[in-house]
Amino acid sequence: MAKAKKAYVCAECGAHSVKWSGQCPECLMWNTLAETTFAARASTSQSEASTLRLGELTEDVERRYATGFSEFDRVLGGGLVPGAVTLLGGDPGVGKSTLLQQVSAALMIDLPVCYATGEESLRQIGQRSVRLGLDASAMNLLADTSIENVLEQASRCGARILVVDSIQTMTSEHLPSAPGSVAQLRESVGRIVQFAKQNEVSVFLIGHVTKEGAIAGPRVVEHMVDTVLYFESDPASRYTMIRSVKNRFGASGEMGVFAMTETGFREVSNPSAIFLSRDSVEEPGSIVSVAWEGSRPLLVEIQALVADGNSNYAKRLAQGVDQNRLALLLAVLQRHGSLALGDEDVFVNVVGGLKIGETAVDLPTVLAIVSSFRNRACAERLICFGEVGLAGEIRPVRFGTERIAAAAKQGFTSAIVPLGNVPKRSSKGIKVSGVRRLSEALDAAW
Repeated sequence: MAKAKKAYVCAECGAHSVKWSGQCPECLMWNTLAETTFAARASTSQSEASTLRLGELTEDVERRYATGFSEFDRVLGGGLVPGAVTLLGGDPGVGKSTLLQQVSAALMIDLPVCYATGEESLRQIGQRSVRLGLDASAMNLLADTSIENVLEQASRCGARILVVDSIQTMTSEHLPSAPGSVAQLRESVGRIVQFAKQNEVSVFLIGHVTKEGAIAGPRVVEHMVDTVLYFESDPASRYTMIRSVKNRFGASGEMGVFAMTETGFREVSNPSAIFLSRDSVEEPGSIVSVAWEGSRPLLVEIQALVADGNSNYAKRLAQGVDQNRLALLLAVLQRHGSLALGDEDVFVNVVGGLKIGETAVDLPTVLAIVSSFRNRACAERLICFGEVGLAGEIRPVRFGTERIAAAAKQGFTSAIVPLGNVPKRSSKGIKVSGVRRLSEALDAAW
């Protein structure tokens, strides 16, 4: 029998090294190499897998399972794919176990489900089920940390859905390292992925996150699974957002919005309503924009506050938009908008705790800053979007027609958009003004 081998594995990138060093040779991170023992496996000359023609596949290739939440199905790309491995991460107490127990209760109506936990007892799972009012008496429960036994019991009960809570607690008997180590995570996830693909069992993995918000463990784990989802929750808000960071079966960046209630999560059918505050939109320094999240438009309110600086260094603070992007927009505004804000403190916030990474909110951010500085509110029922270039030009963004149509459905009557995003046909109920330069946008807003 071959002896078990020892090596040093990077906790950040999963790279191997035969000897320890202070810096990882691959990702160049410091103090991330840890000693790991690898399982010795007997070599085999024959493989059980064989080739299969594409035309010999079954007719239900595009089959997906409905999870009971249309918002969750949207994030997954239209439903749960058989054999897919989904990794769900989030802060402690955000509701990962609660959501997956609700999803499991909805899926078990048509499919056998196995819920394996390494953090709770079976009684605690039952108490949560009663508290949520779920009818899940036929759910197969297992409290164990051995990945071999979890997969064996899931296969024995004929489960089509497997939930593992959490992957950091699972261990393999072939490795002597502690639970949650790099080697245990790689081995456990590798066995789960192989089990899911060979048996077409859909697997949900709950993962712990670090204080930086990333899933604990090597990044290679995220490459091994099919879908990576993250919880985004504001402690001051009752709403929780789930965003797909990676999805082999749908659009990455898709977002679903949920509300936490006494009986668990409830999906929000109209997310734009929770990010708009009608009473404050008509105040100076506030304007509504249309962001594109995944595959749908989302109306958000951008707020800005310009105040006299009390120190030699002006403050620039942005929440929900890129901090460096704010400094760039202020420089463009000073050069091409004839507005000097060098001595002013500027604060920008996206209402609702939403984080927007696209450049379509450049123009509304600039207009909100000018509105606050001049203490003049923008026109009522006005929306705008567009990218601002360094030369003061307003560049078009993707899905311009769809954004305008979404604003019209919400009752907005006027829009300031890049000239390239003006629809060829006039939109019903909304007046669209196309602008080429920043100076034209400022004139159109007031």
